[in-house]
Amino acid sequence: MNLRRIATVASKEWRETVRDRMFFLLAFLLPILWMLVFGYGLVLDVENIPFAVVDRDRSALSRDYLYRFFESRYFSFQGYLQSEDEADAALQTGKIRAAIIVPEKFEERLLAGQPVGIQTLIDGTFPLRTDITKMYVIAINSAFSEERVIDHVSRRSGIARAQAEARVRPIRLEVRYLYNEEVRSTWSMVPAMLMFTLMVSSPLLTALGIVREKETGSIYNIYSSTVTKFEFLAGKLFPYVLISSVNAVVLWVMATLWFGVPFKGNLPFFLAASLVFVLSSTGIGLLVSLMVRTQIAALLITLIVAMVPTILYSGLIVPVSSLSPGSQIQAHLFPGMYYTNIVRGAFLKGVGFEVLWVDVLALAAYAAALRIVGYRFFTKRPRS
Repeated sequence: MNLRRIATVASKEWRETVRDRMFFLLAFLLPILWMLVFGYGLVLDVENIPFAVVDRDRSALSRDYLYRFFESRYFSFQGYLQSEDEADAALQTGKIRAAIIVPEKFEERLLAGQPVGIQTLIDGTFPLRTDITKMYVIAINSAFSEERVIDHVSRRSGIARAQAEARVRPIRLEVRYLYNEEVRSTWSMVPAMLMFTLMVSSPLLTALGIVREKETGSIYNIYSSTVTKFEFLAGKLFPYVLISSVNAVVLWVMATLWFGVPFKGNLPFFLAASLVFVLSSTGIGLLVSLMVRTQIAALLITLIVAMVPTILYSGLIVPVSSLSPGSQIQAHLFPGMYYTNIVRGAFLKGVGFEVLWVDVLALAAYAAALRIVGYRFFTKRPRS
């Protein structure tokens, strides 16, 4: 192994990257654009649900009940409607996602101790949002009903409201959210988007850079030179590993400063783990480049090989533990899952190598295996 020849190949590759403005922009601008687009677009929080009200009672208690929805950040009041037909029409056109219908004699029945049914119509087009909306409605309704029972017990028994509350609510549930105290999907999704961006951009740059040698014919200079396979691959991959490592730092800065995601972990460990992940992802690009001869083919195959498994099996959207047993096995075959554990653990939980060592070692093994396979498949003899 000659370090001078490796440096020469790496220097040549860097000059080719800088000379090609489109490729240079692709290398540094595309990851930033992906982070911005997906960071803002892939939000799973169910808030500001547009809803309307049909209030047939228009009493003090009905207004008290509805104000709980008006003041909630999960709902966005769009106005009063006159009938169920208007509510159906608004739901069909998508102007609202839910409609609450308060019946006549709502206050009268409650004060008389009689049960009252309130109809809630929810747009079921998006099942996940529908279930979450339903839980919001149930929570608000339960809180209102409980307060009515507390008031009733307080009046009938002649005791203070605090005592009545203790009788009605003998067991108090206190929920504390760990690691993501504000339960923001951005805090979970943006670190995972760092993984997704590197998982797609790193192999894409590597595959396009190596295949470019085949398209221009300059690869034949390597075939006839004294540069060994190892020296060529090391020098060829070094600029892309360096570019992807710089992108990892830039994306970390965007996540913490632009999106405001707290970083609770150890930064040197995170950067080292990111380097190991970059080595594995560029290895995927290396394998793709050995199988194709055109940049278009390299682009399409890399996007399919890198993007589809990352979306489905990395835990980006659905936790791996929630997948089927067969899907969980597939998830462990791709590096995205391991790095997702690392970025979320480092950002939100503040854990380091003592907890994430299995994921780091899995990425290291993945990177080593891809390098070995790429080395074995690469040949200095031109293929016919």
